[in-house]
Amino acid sequence: MTSAPVAAPADERVGSARLLDRLVLRPEIGALLGAVLVFAFFSVATERFLSAGGVATWLDDASTLGIMAVAVALLMIGGEFDLSAGVMTASTALVTAVLATRLGWNVWLALLVSLAFALGVGALNGWLVLRTGLPSFIVTLGTFLALQGLNLGVTRLVTGTVQVSGMRSAEGYSSAGFVFASTFTLGGTGFHVSIVWWVLCAILAAVVLLRTRFGNWIFAVGGSPLSSRAVGVPVVRTKVLLFMTTAGAAWLVGSINILRFTSVQANQGIGLEFQFIIAAVIGGCLLTGGFGSAVGAAIGALIFGMARQGIVYANWNSDWFQLFLGVMLLAAVLVNNALRRRAERVRR
Repeated sequence: MTSAPVAAPADERVGSARLLDRLVLRPEIGALLGAVLVFAFFSVATERFLSAGGVATWLDDASTLGIMAVAVALLMIGGEFDLSAGVMTASTALVTAVLATRLGWNVWLALLVSLAFALGVGALNGWLVLRTGLPSFIVTLGTFLALQGLNLGVTRLVTGTVQVSGMRSAEGYSSAGFVFASTFTLGGTGFHVSIVWWVLCAILAAVVLLRTRFGNWIFAVGGSPLSSRAVGVPVVRTKVLLFMTTAGAAWLVGSINILRFTSVQANQGIGLEFQFIIAAVIGGCLLTGGFGSAVGAAIGALIFGMARQGIVYANWNSDWFQLFLGVMLLAAVLVNNALRRRAERVRR
């Protein structure tokens, strides 16, 4: 008589993680659930929200915010903040507008100079943070104030007012406007090209973050700069590039704005930096760095756009939007912390 062979116990090291655990490892899962809830709520509460014109409006509202939120998310994952990002959108637009309308430069050349200006300020921010060891919160707060003063002072000195206008008559406006501020028709409804820029930025950032060595460096320097430096990660280069990325995104948003509205106010952009950070946090980024998602930040901006326009379509007082922001921010921080702790347990 022979006995049946006894099956060997399963090796837990080669077992596949449960679906719930795999989902928990994704920082953007909380933002995705929030976006579904907001979408469902305003789809039922208002009639215009799901109309073609309504969709085009809240996607457009989310697009420029989303471009910045994606770049800010990368910087936050790298463990830093940039409080000058909002004012930088106005600064780059002002540089482009002054060069094109007051000095008669071709718009494309003016855009290149404003891009160089933005990247220079971003590199300076990064260099100061790494060189001095001061928190990026303090360094970029100083940059925020300096840019705000420059915007007002230079604009008033050049134009006698706090506004620069007349972009439509500048050489090269038509081709530049087509690239940055045109619309395309889909199903008979016009959509702004800024939506395309938003999607492209989110895809590019996600690929860089998840599929490249530079993406690994971003997570490493945000999680532990000392350990990263010990294993050969170029901490200074990585963080300086992240600050330059945020400044470059601000240039893109500033270019979209100046070419769409053809004028810019010197005090534009103030306060937007907090919306960028809130969208990134709603999208799964931790304030402590080392954890987050570019796609999640794009979804966080989408929640912003849907809620802001949904409140208008529902004929509610816009003050409710601030309440919504506060609740969403607190909920996102709590959910993100809980997800990170669970993700750490899953990885062990």
